[in-house]
Amino acid sequence: MMQFIHKLMVGLAALAAVPLAAQGPVPAPATKKAEVPPLIAAKPVQTANLTRTDLEAFLDGFLPYALERARIPGAVVVVVRGDQVVLEKGYGFADVAKRRPVLPETTLFRPGSVSKLFTWTAVMQQVEAGKLDLDKDVNSYIDFKIPAYQGKPITLRNIMTHTAGFEESVRYLISNDPKAVMTLKKQMPLALPERVFAPGTTPAYSNYATALAGYIVERVSGESFDDYVDNHIFKPLGMTHASFRQPLPKTLVADMASGYPDITQKARPFEIVIPAPAGSLSASGADMGKFMIAHLNDGAGILKPETAKMMHDYKAPGVGPLNAMALGFYEQWVNGHRAIAHGGDTVWFHSYLWLFPDADVGVYISMNSPGKEGAAGAIRSALFHKFADRYLPGTEAPGQVDAKAARQHAQMMAGNYVTSRGSFTNFMSLFGLLGQPTVTLTEEGKISVPGLDGLGAGARDWVEVEPFVWRDTGTGERLAAEVRDGRIVRWSLDAGSPFMVFEPAPAGINAAWLNVALIAAIGIALLAALAWPVRALVRRSFKADFALTGQARRAYRLSRLCAWLILVALAGWVVLVVAFTLDIGSIGGPLDWLIYLLRVLTPVATFGLLGTAAWHLWLCVRDKRRWTMKLGAVLLLFAGAVLTWVTLAFHLYGFGMVY
Repeated sequence: MMQFIHKLMVGLAALAAVPLAAQGPVPAPATKKAEVPPLIAAKPVQTANLTRTDLEAFLDGFLPYALERARIPGAVVVVVRGDQVVLEKGYGFADVAKRRPVLPETTLFRPGSVSKLFTWTAVMQQVEAGKLDLDKDVNSYIDFKIPAYQGKPITLRNIMTHTAGFEESVRYLISNDPKAVMTLKKQMPLALPERVFAPGTTPAYSNYATALAGYIVERVSGESFDDYVDNHIFKPLGMTHASFRQPLPKTLVADMASGYPDITQKARPFEIVIPAPAGSLSASGADMGKFMIAHLNDGAGILKPETAKMMHDYKAPGVGPLNAMALGFYEQWVNGHRAIAHGGDTVWFHSYLWLFPDADVGVYISMNSPGKEGAAGAIRSALFHKFADRYLPGTEAPGQVDAKAARQHAQMMAGNYVTSRGSFTNFMSLFGLLGQPTVTLTEEGKISVPGLDGLGAGARDWVEVEPFVWRDTGTGERLAAEVRDGRIVRWSLDAGSPFMVFEPAPAGINAAWLNVALIAAIGIALLAALAWPVRALVRRSFKADFALTGQARRAYRLSRLCAWLILVALAGWVVLVVAFTLDIGSIGGPLDWLIYLLRVLTPVATFGLLGTAAWHLWLCVRDKRRWTMKLGAVLLLFAGAVLTWVTLAFHLYGFGMVY
């Protein structure tokens, strides 16, 4: 039974389609970190062997097998150098049932958050035009009010570096329903999330903030966002197979690749990304190549050179020596070469774009399925590193901390953490608890971060190369921590997340004990609920009287009734999880009634169990009942206390519908 409950809770964690967490704001670092020397010495940039023939042989040897093993139907890859396309090639199927192949010139994929690079480009065009200031309060550009947080307003620089301080929001995120589309004018005030960090202090990825930037472009330009991108980015670059519009224009529908859970399952409907500027783009590989060429050539056709350099070269403050946010792009160092990049994921499409300014090279990949066990993430990570090793090699020169200090530092890192990209003020924070990141120790005393395993193609081997800076020997990616007063206060990593930090889980919401207590509490409530009718049937069978009378009987029955309400509420949360898994957009309207019901039923059940269990225990003690009944009452009171704490700590109550 307890094993079943544990599996059920793990299933609940599937609701976290985006990393979720539960912790309040943290202050900016109080001390300056020591500079850490580069881990890699790059060779002079030599890409002479980056020819179409060699590249095609390399990709043909890597991707078909990787896609087949991952059960991913299709992919498109584009590599450019300077102002030329080296190779653009499709692999597999855009439509499995029709055996329609991926054609790089015309087949449209959904690059997800890679779309944000177009939004940031639009913002910078308006900066060039003198209509936007990156460091001005965004309230001056919009027709509703975003309240200051700790006395500080949000700026576009905050938004472009994901330091605006918004908590995660998923209600208006993605849906299968074309009716979910709404104008930015309607969506922006409606979907405004809470701010939980002071601007500029804590990286916390925000789709809402990106959509807000798109709305600002819309307002200052006088054009709808879709029209603006069409007129000022797509047309100048000749991107004829690209659109932010949802549903797609009729002229492009036939070219759209279908998305799949994997190649063995049916195609899924076209996804509606509700905050469109954050991820609604559909584009062919060839058109993405044109966009990469423009940025590699200092914004040719869409930006002035000085504006493009401002975007590419900016380095926002981060954790230690790790990859940093540029303006919209983020760094991905490999073999001593700095790439500026962005990844993107819808439910079914998984993509990445990398630009290597020092080599004048760009790489783009998109796949139309997450694949078996989310293998798409590992495939694109492997492509990045294998491409760099083949065409942009470097000489490894990492240091190493002495063994004793390394063990001590690893022990300091061990524990549970919450992510800055998460929900903090609403019921979605519960799923941060169920999927709370952990750092553990290997038998050799090294750190291990199980949650990162899916981000790479191989096992991680973290070696400390500088104090509180670890390097994965397989990929060269780093993990670094900030230390204050001898304690870890935050850490982050190179692997595609300069927009997120991890902080120690506060004691009250630490999953190390709370998940165990929650499993036990649910198990106790389940046993109490089931024992009530079972004992009644046994008494009826033996024609025995119930030992309790009066108040004692009433307290007993009410406590068991509340235990049943706990189970009903739990079942409701499971239904919500299942619906969310089938369609993320289902919780953004169609299931509002269930969310309201659960946030009324859950506190009634948990507070009710706590109160009636306490009453039942007091009567057992007063009436000197046998020890077994007292023990049962104590356990039920424990369950009520734990469940009430979870209800309060994770906001499983209320009526607000921004989450």
